[in-house]
Amino acid sequence: MSKIQNSLNKYSTGKNILVLFIITQAIYILMIMITIPHVMKYSDNMKLLDNLPTGYSPDYVFQLLNILWEEWRSEYLFKQIPIDMIYPWLFIISYSLLLFYLFKKSFKPNKIILILSLIPVFWGVFDYLENIWIIVMISMYPSFVSYIASITNFFSILKSLFTVIFFILLITWVVILGVKKILIRLWTSKTQNSPVFQK
Repeated sequence: MSKIQNSLNKYSTGKNILVLFIITQAIYILMIMITIPHVMKYSDNMKLLDNLPTGYSPDYVFQLLNILWEEWRSEYLFKQIPIDMIYPWLFIISYSLLLFYLFKKSFKPNKIILILSLIPVFWGVFDYLENIWIIVMISMYPSFVSYIASITNFFSILKSLFTVIFFILLITWVVILGVKKILIRLWTSKTQNSPVFQK
């Protein structure tokens, strides 16, 4: 754990985080604007499994596979999946560094800060597991096993859960740091204008 903490402390600089954030968002935009729409044009208005944060049933998965099978195999396996295997890794690195950077501005790095900073790791792991099981289902089709769809759904829901946890942490800490900065400025301004300070 100390090695991970030292690495986070070493690389959590504003410049590193900015560069990684830009790259991560570029990959995300590529998926949202290009690869996912390419797959969805065959979906008959059904959402892809990646885009169903509240989960899905085995029946939904089977219906989606039936609709998308011929075209989806090529589009998804050779265009969307390769990019979706890069994105979670970038998400893990950039957002773990970002959380650690924000936390260490208020507290001395410790185990609690380290654990909270690693929330994006859980998201990334569940995203990879979701992708792997989707690949399994595509590879097995036209054979279909409902419990595999249920396993995939389980990892999709866990990914969504950690997405929510991550953004709650991020937004909460940005607000806390913003309020703290405003209070410090107000206190500094008040102190500088006080008669005691002027003497």
